[in-house]
Amino acid sequence: MDFLGMMKKAEELQKNMQQMQEQLGQATVDGSSGGGLVTVTLSGKGEMKGLKIDPSLFKEDDVEVLEDLIVTAHNEAKTKAEQMMQQKMAEATAGLPLPPGMKLPF
Repeated sequence: MDFLGMMKKAEELQKNMQQMQEQLGQATVDGSSGGGLVTVTLSGKGEMKGLKIDPSLFKEDDVEVLEDLIVTAHNEAKTKAEQMMQQKMAEATAGLPLPPGMKLPF
């Protein structure tokens, strides 16, 4: 591949990365625990956007159960956000001659 061709691909990659970042910021994923008693909503970038807690949990004397359910729901949503980011990254870099195992963004 010639140098100008590589530069054009790099510009395309940069444009795709910017679009992907915008899409991830607007996308949301949910994670839940306790059979749906706690739901956490994160942006594609991993920022917490919402938290829903079933009122029945407020009748419990054990706050630790609620805390554990929130952590579990958050972790599930974070995993989904990371998977979404990896998928978007694969789409953005499709067709580029990247070395195996190279991770973007740098």
